[in-house]
Amino acid sequence: MDRLSIIGLFLALLSLVGGSILKGAGLSSLWSPAAFVIVIVGTVAAILLHTSPAVFKHAFKIVRWVVKPPSSDRRALIQQIVDWSNIARRQGLLGLEPQVEMQDDPFIRKGLQLVVDGVEPDTIRHMLEIELGSQEQQDLAATKVFEGMGIYAPTLGIIGAVLGLIAVMKNLADPSKLGHGIAAAFTATIYGIASANLLFLPVSAKLKGVIAHSTREREMVIEGLIAIAQGENPRNIENSLAGFVNH
Repeated sequence: MDRLSIIGLFLALLSLVGGSILKGAGLSSLWSPAAFVIVIVGTVAAILLHTSPAVFKHAFKIVRWVVKPPSSDRRALIQQIVDWSNIARRQGLLGLEPQVEMQDDPFIRKGLQLVVDGVEPDTIRHMLEIELGSQEQQDLAATKVFEGMGIYAPTLGIIGAVLGLIAVMKNLADPSKLGHGIAAAFTATIYGIASANLLFLPVSAKLKGVIAHSTREREMVIEGLIAIAQGENPRNIENSLAGFVNH
């Protein structure tokens, strides 16, 4: 569980609610059905037009990584790779075959199977890098869904404010309605700017960080499997992979 993300979401909400109360506007000023429809529903409508169904679906599949990123223990993974290299040295590459079905990660399972099958190291690297690049591209495309929402939301907030001011202009003859009408008009601007800068854009950036971390880890796996296929000494493999731990 990513505690920083949870704290960030809590503080984002607190900043809006607390700021509204401290400024004397009250909680009621933050609620406007019209602003919600224009900004939030409008943002969803825009991103649906902007994105393909597959990318949109994938985006909301990986959004959970913001608070619960994929488990990662590089030191343990390096040790596992070293253990595989020891098995390969003692029993040959076929000795790794029982390890293949024990892997939960499809990427690692595929790579290990290629090693067991005796595929040339350069071919293993080529095949795994293609798969890694494809997965990374798919994940990064999904992050652009939230990035796009962060771009559209402020603009729709301005549209909501303009529509609200138009409604105010129609009531110029009744001064008692002007203050409330103007306040309601700017609520849409708050929705747009706050949702973009406190939710959509940070979510996109967080996901990009998670994806970069995962990609780096899989690059480490590729290097480890290639070293096993080449018959490298287990100690040398461990030392070469140690550089991935702090990146």
